Amino acid sequence: MRRIAIIGFHVCYWMMYGLLIFLFAILSAHTIHFPLKRLLIPGAFFTLPAISSFYIFYFVLFPRFLQRKRLLLLSVIAIGVSLFCAVETLTAMSLLLGSRVQVSFTMDSAGEILAMAFIAFVNGVLALVIRGFITSYGDIRVKEELRRKNTEMELTLLRSQLHPHFLFNTLNNIDVLIEKDAARASGYLQQLSGLLRYLLYEVRAERIPIRDELQTIERYIHLQKIRTTHPESIHYTVEGETDRWMIEPMLFLPIIENAFKHAEKRAENAIRIRFQLDRNRIRFDCENRYQRKPDKAEDAAGGLGNSLIRKRLMLLYPGRHTLQVEAGPETYKTTLILTGHAN
Repeated sequence: MRRIAIIGFHVCYWMMYGLLIFLFAILSAHTIHFPLKRLLIPGAFFTLPAISSFYIFYFVLFPRFLQRKRLLLLSVIAIGVSLFCAVETLTAMSLLLGSRVQVSFTMDSAGEILAMAFIAFVNGVLALVIRGFITSYGDIRVKEELRRKNTEMELTLLRSQLHPHFLFNTLNNIDVLIEKDAARASGYLQQLSGLLRYLLYEVRAERIPIRDELQTIERYIHLQKIRTTHPESIHYTVEGETDRWMIEPMLFLPIIENAFKHAEKRAENAIRIRFQLDRNRIRFDCENRYQRKPDKAEDAAGGLGNSLIRKRLMLLYPGRHTLQVEAGPETYKTTLILTGHAN
């Protein structure tokens, strides 16, 4: 909590306490016909021990005893501090006011000491409550800030783990084509340039229009066709309006990349990618055909990639996503559904 807010909190507390004492003093003076010019005496009776004990409890007892959970010792010291504040107040009033103190109460009365000690104790307890609230609020803010920073760092780490593999495969594809057709390779390099621009700038935003993500996917598919000889090996369709949705960047591309990594690219309908964009949800289906190998079962099913994708979805869309993975004997299908409202 900011210092100005804490100071304001203290000012409000003492204003309310002073108003309460003032009303009590006026009522007492009216009842016993006490002159208003002598309200200083009962005001000091209630105020001086309250202020002394409040800040002793606030600055000394709370950090040394309550925060360390030394409750028994805190109770004993709190009683002692309250009595000390009462005696201190009576001594100060006696020295400053002399015999005039006798107008309202007797100096040697033990009951007056106990009364002021009670006032001091109550204000001390309230000081502990207020300090505890301010400390807890500050701790919550610090923990929330740490949690937010950790989430941002974790998302950044997840994104950084997705990019290198994608770029490595793309560069290898272009490298293969350079020797065969330099003109086509130049066109693919321009596509790669657009992808790099997207990875360098767009992924830094929290949300981007889904049409930008779809354009990047189209570029990626176009680059992957370098090594694809079958004209019907890849089917890519988008249904619905692409101008309404805002999504987090690099949400679907890792799944598509995994499909291309394990697909049997020479087969017909090797990869099928479909987007359905409704007003309240996005449905994404990605299916690829592959040849399962006994020692590569986990790798074919996504392995670490799926774990990272699930973790990222949990951070970005908690309670608003469904991810289903179906690994058959010849096909592997991923279905991702995001729920919400289009912009």
